[in-house]
Amino acid sequence: MSTNQSIALLNEMAVFAKVVETGSFSEAARQLGATPSAVSRAIARLEKALGTQLLQRTTRKLRLSESGRDIHQRCREMLDAAQSVLAASGGFDAAPQGQVRVSVPKAVGHYLVHPHVPDFLAAHPRVDVLLRLEDRYMDLIDEEVDLAIRITDQPPPGLMGRRLTRIEHLLCATPEYLAQHGTPQHPQGLKTHSCIYLGEAPGDARWRFRRQGERVTVEVRGRYAANHTGVRLDAVLRHLGIGSLPYFVAREALAQGRIVQVLPQWSFRTHYCGDLWALYPATRHLPPRLGAFVNFLAERLAREPTMADTGEPG
Repeated sequence: MSTNQSIALLNEMAVFAKVVETGSFSEAARQLGATPSAVSRAIARLEKALGTQLLQRTTRKLRLSESGRDIHQRCREMLDAAQSVLAASGGFDAAPQGQVRVSVPKAVGHYLVHPHVPDFLAAHPRVDVLLRLEDRYMDLIDEEVDLAIRITDQPPPGLMGRRLTRIEHLLCATPEYLAQHGTPQHPQGLKTHSCIYLGEAPGDARWRFRRQGERVTVEVRGRYAANHTGVRLDAVLRHLGIGSLPYFVAREALAQGRIVQVLPQWSFRTHYCGDLWALYPATRHLPPRLGAFVNFLAERLAREPTMADTGEPG
């Protein structure tokens, strides 16, 4: 395709990106100030020029075809680049606008991200947020997600990111439970206690500890396992045993004295500890709406208390 042909299709590419963003021909038409039939014709012209079907239409929704996913990403990059050019020249209203689609683990989304979303929406009235709380791995392009918030050592290949905060876990129990069953002084002492653990994989019952140069792994047992942090916290509060919890879930109950940390002199290690990152596709042109959300969240999470603030091992 020649340069002239490409230029002639820029409007159609922009329309295509808007249809994908809104998920509807009619809503895209409303936001573009056009008619649904005009939007449909623009998509048809683009599909004909490219020689491929971009959208799979059903009675309920639109889905990107396999080739459509890749082409949509390129169209978004084109629009982001255009906005960067206009912003650099002072000819563009750089106020963030559009929808930010975010995938985040359930507990992190509920306890760390969601509480700040209302303030973000108030600060950016032209930006909408779609928050998808899910623990599974996902491909950002295939799933049409702008941002994935995940625990990782560094951004995976093909992604860029920004570190948000540190996720640490600890063991907790109520004073009532410990008064009745005793307080373990060493990780091996957990073998005589009812322990509340994640329970998704066999390794979740193997608790690992570290203190200076000493490392200990203990196979724990208990009558209750749950793969939801809120449920495990409630189970601990109901005196069912010693539970493993992220610090950001336990900290309020700890501050209130309703639960206490068990084995505080030991660092409790799990696969779910580590740096929390905001990850997005590698691009030189980060959309203003996405940049605004990442910056806002990073600033807010930097204020969140961590275990390091308490002086406890992390």
